Amino acid sequence: MDNKAKLWYLENFNLFEGLDKSNMEKLNNITSMQEIQKAQPIYFAQDPSNSIFFLKRGRVKLTRTSPDGKEMIVALMNPGDVFGEMAVVDDSERNDYASTMNECLICAISKNDFRDFIEKNPSLNLKLTKLIGFKMRKYSERIEGLVFKDANQRVVSFLLNMADDQGNKIGDEIFVKPFLTHNDIASLTACSRQTVNAILTSLREEGLIDFDRRKLIIKNRSELLKISQ
Repeated sequence: MDNKAKLWYLENFNLFEGLDKSNMEKLNNITSMQEIQKAQPIYFAQDPSNSIFFLKRGRVKLTRTSPDGKEMIVALMNPGDVFGEMAVVDDSERNDYASTMNECLICAISKNDFRDFIEKNPSLNLKLTKLIGFKMRKYSERIEGLVFKDANQRVVSFLLNMADDQGNKIGDEIFVKPFLTHNDIASLTACSRQTVNAILTSLREEGLIDFDRRKLIIKNRSELLKISQ
């Protein structure tokens, strides 16, 4: 990818909004952009935390594995998201595993280069702190949901969060593309695949949602909110 194209992608991340042309050129010089095919690893658990990643295109999942070998999805990364950012403040090994869910375009920056860049651009430090705080709050809310909500509420809450984060409103409906497999939703909501399938089918029969392998349609958000609470 040529430098002009790479610079355009970097300029479209909110974290770098407000940087002048000179600093954007410096940032461009310390980053690498790479296209990665579907179902490929980006980093493994126990890898050194050497880089920060910016997702421009595609979807990435962060997973952890339990002692008995069961995989749990910790978070999904969508275009515009930053991941691996704890490398800036924590020198320990990675504790999750990042892999692509479809073809992705990813920008990577060495944590040492990024630390030096932040020192020269203090406004970025505040933005990064806010980003980490926001993610920690989201993780905390998710844990509370897993503890205090039943399976039906967890799945509905997840659908609403997807709609809020990635949905496009068309008339009274909200479209989310692409949708996830039932296995992925099960992992994210601590349910079995069969339970997820039953809940989604019931919601569709009630006219609250519609879905196929490619998309989710939220047809009645207000009723779903009542179920999720």
